[in-house]
Amino acid sequence: MEQVSGLLSWALSRVLWLSGRSERGAARQPRIMEEKALEVYDIIRTIRDPEKPNTLEELEVVTESCVEVKEIHEEDYLVIIRFTPTVPHCSLATLIGLCLRVKLQRCLPFKHKLEIYISEGTHSTEEDINKQINDKERVAAAMENPNLREIVEQCVIEPD
Repeated sequence: MEQVSGLLSWALSRVLWLSGRSERGAARQPRIMEEKALEVYDIIRTIRDPEKPNTLEELEVVTESCVEVKEIHEEDYLVIIRFTPTVPHCSLATLIGLCLRVKLQRCLPFKHKLEIYISEGTHSTEEDINKQINDKERVAAAMENPNLREIVEQCVIEPD
């Protein structure tokens, strides 16, 4: 009877640990989200600026701290990016947001919902741009434009 009780206790603790509900599982959760955020950052940091010969990382448009990942459901994540344009009146902020979206949609190896925002207070029309870059229909329409699509492709192409 004691062996059955011990086995049952072990099985229950294993189920709780695997589901993330035990203390060890709960402690593991933030580490997993941090790893996912770094994975996202590694994908977006090499995107090239549409005007300059630099990457978004080099220009500090994106940083590790601008990426947040939250678990929505098991193996389904919400990825939030908050990028900072180089100047408050940057005319290419929408294009940068589009590049972020396109590259992540192509490259993220896990199931996700994506939200991209301009960091609060860093752009004169951030509210309008945030709406544009998070509107699926507008994004799809933008990518149908061959000139815009070519610019995006040049920005998201991986460096040699």
